[in-house]
Amino acid sequence: MPYDEVIASRVRSIMIDEAGYSERKMFGGLCFMIGGHMCCGVMKDEMMLRLGDELASTSLDENHTRPMDFTGKTMKSMIYLEPAGFADDRDLQEWVGRAVGFARTLPPK
Repeated sequence: MPYDEVIASRVRSIMIDEAGYSERKMFGGLCFMIGGHMCCGVMKDEMMLRLGDELASTSLDENHTRPMDFTGKTMKSMIYLEPAGFADDRDLQEWVGRAVGFARTLPPK
């Protein structure tokens, strides 16, 4: 299973009403897009979040986060979030909101 369908469904329920929302399979998981830009995604049982360089850096000080190094090189604008970091629906909403907020700063494709 490349990504957890239950987690994907939880994220989808948050994102579904966002303008410019779409989904795409990539990175071996499921990515949620805003305006054609990757916003967040699910890989196995973890979240990946695109937050921009500054917010990603400060978010790494929070519990259950780690740098995203999918390619073997750290991706400065993205982080992984372990399941304990979004077990609560409010926590998931907060993290997805951060990623949506960053995606909204990018020009539409």
